[in-house]
Amino acid sequence: MTSQDLEAFAGWVEDLMRHRGYDIDSPRGGGRSRIADEAGVHRAAVTRLLQRQSMPDLETTRRLARALGVPVRDMLIRSGRLTAEELADPRERTAGAGAGAGTGVRTDGRPSLEEVADLLGVPADRREMFARVVQQFLPDEGRAGGGGTGA
Repeated sequence: MTSQDLEAFAGWVEDLMRHRGYDIDSPRGGGRSRIADEAGVHRAAVTRLLQRQSMPDLETTRRLARALGVPVRDMLIRSGRLTAEELADPRERTAGAGAGAGTGVRTDGRPSLEEVADLLGVPADRREMFARVVQQFLPDEGRAGGGGTGA
């Protein structure tokens, strides 16, 4: 991460916060505390980001994304942590030859259970259980090879 990455990301997050009605400019406006509370993160993490001192960790980034109503994918790309190619939309990958062969990526345009779990924020250590439970509610055609977790 470069200082330019941090500057660009912090500026983008500031704009999002202002646009969403958080008063982050006034010392007594309470916007920094409010976003921290709504995101479930420490106020210091928000302050360090807005003062361009440090990039938030992954969990803080994820929580801020949820509170600000933006995809985690956008936050990770904007932060410079990952590229758009590294976070390619699985629906775009299905267009390539052999997409879906043993990768958990469906070729019918519907997301796999792994992708759904990711979108819903299911922790990695609970995704297999998530897939097993959800598979019970899918039609028979959705159970064969569409789970994406191998469960």
